[in-house]
Amino acid sequence: MSGQDRAKLKFLLQTVPPGFLVDAAWMKRHAISRQSMSAYVKQGWLERVAQGVYRRPLSPADSMPFTEWRLPLLSAQWLMGYRFHVGSLSALQLRGHQHYLQLGEERPISLYGADTPLWLTRLQTDVRFVRRNDTLFGNMTGVEDSEFSLSVERDADLALSPWRWPVRMSSPERAILEALDELPTHESFHAVDVVFESLVNLRPKLLTALLRECRSVKVKRLFFIYADKHAHAWRKHVDVSKIDMGRGDRALTPGGRLHPIYHLTVPADLLPKEAEVGA
Repeated sequence: MSGQDRAKLKFLLQTVPPGFLVDAAWMKRHAISRQSMSAYVKQGWLERVAQGVYRRPLSPADSMPFTEWRLPLLSAQWLMGYRFHVGSLSALQLRGHQHYLQLGEERPISLYGADTPLWLTRLQTDVRFVRRNDTLFGNMTGVEDSEFSLSVERDADLALSPWRWPVRMSSPERAILEALDELPTHESFHAVDVVFESLVNLRPKLLTALLRECRSVKVKRLFFIYADKHAHAWRKHVDVSKIDMGRGDRALTPGGRLHPIYHLTVPADLLPKEAEVGA
């Protein structure tokens, strides 16, 4: 091995923590050739986990399962620099807001961002990564870094290790709007209703900013339908008159009923009580 090859291997081992992944695009940016990748795999310094995707092996003392989903996610977000985030009901569930799944379903993790690597959705992990449309907002307002501890017993150095890197994800305020955008194709009205009931501590200032930036009239109308139904304390601090709600009636769900205030067809249980009684 030449001196240059040794230097590249040293860089790889110093940069990529055990258990973390890199892809061929990352290798190319750092001038690591395909021949070198093959040599690293042959020598056991890397493992090939998918086409063009490699993982630095864990030591025998490490108990982290290879299917742990946050390792590839953190690798993509922080090690390789892909710009995307976890959003919708996935972000709300990770923050402690319940999202019920049908029995036997894998937990989906919704990923937002045009830069989301396709290989993430092809890896075998303990969740199902799903790429979602990222056109609802034109910026990253409400995207935050949230720390989560991986379930593994380690020494005190773990507190500073890459295994504790934060997950880039939507705030609850942005995540609920992303979830509403998935109705009715990818999410259910009931699932959103259950989560909305738990959103007692949303920030009105951030909500207002997001609603003003939101590009979907459907989402904005749905938000106020749910907000009025649950009547959390923050609702009175979000002024609908400052939000462009569009004009005219909009159809959302077949067989739904037109909401008398927000002019969107929705399931009957989302109508104001007086509207239900008057049916």
